[in-house]
Amino acid sequence: MRGITAWSTYLPYRRLDRSQIAAFVGQGGGRGTRTVASYDEDPTTMAVAAGRRIAAGAPDLLLFATAFPAYADKTNATAIHAALQLPATVPAFDLGASARSAMGGLLLAARSSGRVLVTAADVRGGLAGSADEAAGGDAAAAFLIADDGAGAPVLAEIVATASVTDEFVDRWRSPGETRTKTWDDKFAETTYAALGRRAWADALAAAGIQAGDVGAVAVAAPTARIAASLAARLGAATVVDDLAATVGNAGAAQPALLLAALLEQAAPNQTVALVSLADGADVLILRTTPAVTERRGETLARQLAAGGPLPYGKFLAWRGNLHVEPPRRPEPARVSATAAARNDAWKFGFVAARDPQTGAVHMPPQRVSADGQRTDQMEPQPMSGVQGTVATFTVDRMAYSPSPPIVFAVVDFDGGGRLPIELCDVDAADVAIGMRVEPTFRRLFVQDGIPNYFWKARPVRG
Repeated sequence: MRGITAWSTYLPYRRLDRSQIAAFVGQGGGRGTRTVASYDEDPTTMAVAAGRRIAAGAPDLLLFATAFPAYADKTNATAIHAALQLPATVPAFDLGASARSAMGGLLLAARSSGRVLVTAADVRGGLAGSADEAAGGDAAAAFLIADDGAGAPVLAEIVATASVTDEFVDRWRSPGETRTKTWDDKFAETTYAALGRRAWADALAAAGIQAGDVGAVAVAAPTARIAASLAARLGAATVVDDLAATVGNAGAAQPALLLAALLEQAAPNQTVALVSLADGADVLILRTTPAVTERRGETLARQLAAGGPLPYGKFLAWRGNLHVEPPRRPEPARVSATAAARNDAWKFGFVAARDPQTGAVHMPPQRVSADGQRTDQMEPQPMSGVQGTVATFTVDRMAYSPSPPIVFAVVDFDGGGRLPIELCDVDAADVAIGMRVEPTFRRLFVQDGIPNYFWKARPVRG
C-alpha cells in the first residue's frame, strides 16, 4: 500500500482585507481576506516552513513546485534541501514553473518508490486593483508519500489516479513578468468542465467505485467559479471549501493546500478525492486509514485563525507596486557564494556548535572552545526546531530594510545558546522582553538576483 504518511501546511502570518483595495485604487477588491507573504518570504522560504514540519528522517527524493521561483536556471529545491539539512545523496528537483506542477509532483510520487517529499508554494499577486491581486493567496504545503511500513503508517492510501491533458490558452505569463493575463472566462469554464468530467470518470473507473462512494472532494481550479461549476457535477457527498474567502487561490500550491484541508476533515476509512484543473485535469482518489486521526501537527484551521492584519499600502510596497522611499543607507552587498558555501550548515540549516565537555552552545558555530583549550572538537547542534526567549531588543529605524523598522532581539535559546537575531511577523509595539520566539527561514534581501537566505525569529503564538 502506497500513500500519504505525513502532510503539513504553511500560511503566512499577514492577512489583507479585500475591502481595502477599492477604497485605495477605486476598483477591484471584494469580500473576505487573503493571505500575504511578508517582504522577507518567497516560495522557497514557505516551502521550507511547510517541509521542516514533516521531514524527520531523510526522504529518498525532494520535489519542489512553484509558479514563481526565486531563480531561473539555478535549482530552487537545493536551498530547501540545505535548510532541511538533508543528506547530500538525496536528490532535489524543481517541477517547472506552472500551476500544474504541484499536482505533477503528487502524481510522480504516487507512481514512484521510496519516500518522496513533495513541497509546493506560491506567492500570488497582480496589478493593483486586479482580480488576480484580490483573488490570489500565498501558501505552502508539503506531503510525504511512501509505502506502508517505511517508517510511518500510511494515513491515506492512494487508490487511483487519472489525467487528461489539453493545449489551450487560458492563463499565461511571460518569463520575468509579474502580471498573469487571461483569456475569456466562459471559454475556460466550458473547456475545464469537459476535461474535469472526463478525468473524474476515468479515475472512478480505475478505482472501481461510483461517484456516490466518494465521501468528500476538493476541486482546485484557476477561479472559484470554475471550481464550483465542476464540483456541482461530480456527484460526491461533500465538496470541501476552496478557501477562496480566507486564503485565496494559491496557484501551484492550491491543489496541495486543498488536499491538506480535505484530509484534515476526513474520517477514517473514507474515500476522498482531489480534482485539479490546470492545462488539463488531474484526479487523485484516496482512502483514509484509521491512522489518519492520529496525525500530529498544527492544523490548517489553527493557522487560518492566527493571522494579523496588513494595510493595503504596505502590501503594495512589499509587492513592488508602490515605490516608497527606501532607507537612506547604502544597499547591502551581494552575497558571497564562497562564504555561503563554507558556512552552509549554519546559514541554511541553522546548525550551531556544542562543546562536548562543557555543553556550551556556540551561535554562530566556533572551532575553538570558550576556554581556548580545544580546537575542532565541537559537535553540531541543530537549532531550527528550538524555541527561545527574548532577553532584550532594540527597534532600529536607520538600518537598511525593505520594510523598516527592523526589530533586533537577543534571544536565549532553550538548552543553551544566545544570538542577536532579527524578529519578523510582529509589530514593533508588540515586542516585549520575555516573549517566546521560534526560528523561521527567511530572505534577508535580494541583491544582483541572489536571495540572501538566513534565519529570523517569530513569536510563538497560541
